[in-house]
Amino acid sequence: MRDRAMQALHLLALDPVSETTGDTHSYGFRRERSTADAIEQVRNALGRKASPKWVLEGDIKGCFDNISHDWLVANVCMDKRILRKWLKAGYIESGALFPTSAGTPQGGIISPVLANLALDGLQNELQSLFSTVRAARDAKVNLVRYADDFVITGGSQELLEKRIKPTVAAFLATRGLVLSETKTKITHVSKGFDFLGWNVRYHDRILLTQPSKKNVKTFLDKIRSTLRELRTARQRDVIEKLTPVVRGWAGYHRSQMASRTFARCDHQIWEALWRWACRRHPNKGKRWIKAQYFRCVQGRDWRFATEDLALPLLREYRKRPHTKIKGEANPYDPTYDEYFSRRLARQMDGTLEGRRKLRWLWWWQEGLCPSCLQKITRDTGWHLHHVIKRSERGTDRISNLILMHPNCHAQLHSSEKKDPAGASAV
Repeated sequence: MRDRAMQALHLLALDPVSETTGDTHSYGFRRERSTADAIEQVRNALGRKASPKWVLEGDIKGCFDNISHDWLVANVCMDKRILRKWLKAGYIESGALFPTSAGTPQGGIISPVLANLALDGLQNELQSLFSTVRAARDAKVNLVRYADDFVITGGSQELLEKRIKPTVAAFLATRGLVLSETKTKITHVSKGFDFLGWNVRYHDRILLTQPSKKNVKTFLDKIRSTLRELRTARQRDVIEKLTPVVRGWAGYHRSQMASRTFARCDHQIWEALWRWACRRHPNKGKRWIKAQYFRCVQGRDWRFATEDLALPLLREYRKRPHTKIKGEANPYDPTYDEYFSRRLARQMDGTLEGRRKLRWLWWWQEGLCPSCLQKITRDTGWHLHHVIKRSERGTDRISNLILMHPNCHAQLHSSEKKDPAGASAV
């Protein structure tokens, strides 16, 4: 615990350095950035008529396990003695100590930042290949990286093969890393390539970004394996177990072209649920099984539902376009405070979609928790606090509600128990 706390302290100082010096189109393990930003940048680089048509799909072999300790110690601006101890500490598995001669600390919270520091600079390295702005524009080289997965666009296959790939290999070699020969390849955009769970393909003058076949298969396999595990469970338990899986997958892909994929997956999920129901009642007729497990909900029949709970459909999650973060935006730079505040407002507006009371409270409080005066976000979570408790005849009207962080809400009730006479509403 002490070692983890020390890593957290050093991370507080190192993360601003990483954000300030990082590549503008690096999106993995960075504040306010996500896979949705990465795929939007891919669309920006490949989605126009004059965009490059060749892509180098890059994958680093064992990135986190093979980063050179010597390079990290020499180039990371922190206490060298502490860093060297963390890198050489090793890890324990099944009671045995495994020493580490390369790579970042296993399970360390500082590992992602160290990896980003090691990989940052590749964008500048690629830009330095071209002596003039016109040469760089004609080459159409763009880098999009998420952790150790990256794509590099190019105007021709020869450019990527003869100049870009050797440059990337040389850049990684100084850090003790090598490209994976099996996963690194050069592809024409008309054939398509997979990146972060999406398939990107240029077809009929349109750049398509859809859930990849591999990602869809993994999702449906998880649904089916969960149903096998719950073959004797109650219907309510099945719905509660599958709902976060469906919501999470739909939320991940809804920013791209996923409507048709959602419709196909809905049908396959229904087939899996029907088989699950039929296996439970081999001696019952299909009409009885349908009446027992499937209902008409909001005008749509054959919904897997109980009287008060229904499994959500993927097609219910309509496309929600994602606004990509500015490449140069830095959450530690005060000049971008207003920019990130506007982004947070848009994100929370979408998160609270359909929940008018929560949305109104969030806007009325200007997105701040009244207890700690810090932002309420999707990551922090929120809790509805009743100023006058319901046990004391408090109502659910907006005038009696406050939106708080869950931890602040717990601390408030804890202080009320210690001092019930002196406790007051926030």
